[in-house]
Amino acid sequence: MGVGMETERLIIDGITEEDRFDYFINISHDKKVLETFICRWAETPEEVDVSRYAAMDSIFAIRLKETGRLIGIILYFDETEDSCEIGYGIGSRFWNRGYTTEAVKRFIDYCFFDKGFRTVYASFFTGNDASRRVMEKSGMIISRVSEKELEYLGEWRDLVYYSITRP
Repeated sequence: MGVGMETERLIIDGITEEDRFDYFINISHDKKVLETFICRWAETPEEVDVSRYAAMDSIFAIRLKETGRLIGIILYFDETEDSCEIGYGIGSRFWNRGYTTEAVKRFIDYCFFDKGFRTVYASFFTGNDASRRVMEKSGMIISRVSEKELEYLGEWRDLVYYSITRP
């Protein structure tokens, strides 16, 4: 399973086959999550293939310490020698409790100090104020707005990019 990170209330570690149902409930079958987090909708848990995530070292489960259950995921991608972009999604029933900010702050530290990236980026669809607040609370600042960058759910979406540079 590799890397494991902890915060006060969370464990961030590798995804396993045992996470299939929790991934289904909190990500791929949660319509609120899929409005802002790019993932394929799944009608049943059997449609979710977590084995490909389990094999990747760039995607992690966000788990509640008290239960060990997956409530969301966080990942880095588009890495260069000195930067990467991060993305995250957490089940809507866990929103507005500070879990996402807690996970993102810890994950940024991981990207800086364990992976050696100098700059970490993240983006959100315009209008996703919750994600903007997570980025701001994590020390990120706005870097650019990209109009009509991505087609998702049948419409071209604007993305707002935030970034933070290692101190």
